[in-house]
Parts: sequence; C-alpha cells; structure tokens
Amino acid sequence: MKKLTPAEEEVMQWIWTLERCTVSDILDHLGEPRPPHSTISSIVRILEKKGFVDHKAYGRTHEYFPRVSRDDYRKKSLQQLVSDYFDGSVHRLVSYLVKEEQVDWDELQQLLDSLEGPEEQD
Repeated sequence: MKKLTPAEEEVMQWIWTLERCTVSDILDHLGEPRPPHSTISSIVRILEKKGFVDHKAYGRTHEYFPRVSRDDYRKKSLQQLVSDYFDGSVHRLVSYLVKEEQVDWDELQQLLDSLEGPEEQD
C-alpha cells in the first residue's frame, strides 16, 4: 500500500467519512480558504491511480468511494511508523509515549485492563 501525502490523506479522510461522494461533496466539507475544484479533482484522480478509491460514473458526474478501508490504512501506517522510528518495537513506541507524557500511567493501566478482557478483570 502506498503512502499518502498530507493533501491526499486529508481528502481521503473525507472520502472515508462520506463513504460515497463527489468532488463537490468533499469541497463542501473542507475549511476556508477552499481549494479550487480542479485541485481536489486532481487529488481524487491520484488516489484512484494509487488504488485507494474507485468511482461510478453518472454521465459527467463521478461518485467516488473507498477501496481501502480507514482501518487497513491506519494499521499499515502504524506498522510503518513503528518500523521506521522504533526499530519495529511496539515496546519502544509505548515507552516513548510514556516518556514524552503523551500517555500517563493511569491511561496505560486502563488500556492494559481493557486488553485483559472482562472475564479476567475482578
């Protein structure tokens, strides 16, 4: 799976959220200043070439929909982040988050408790 640029990822986030949409639908959800229609149209065509979206044509109008789920992209991106920056170690990632105070001990304990499952909690 190819990596998305920040602009491609922003557009893809809206496609995932809307599920089926036109370029105009995406533009309606982008903040100000709104980019030109042609810019978003170009980004969507790039996403289609990369295999992230497909379309159905209704005359001259194209309705776009995701071919890659948000969850699949999230998983691949996280795996790449761990591989590139933490030598493939989730332990190093979690240690880093705790050290940088991005996750505190209480949150970490809650996470561990939730992963144990209800049958193991007392």
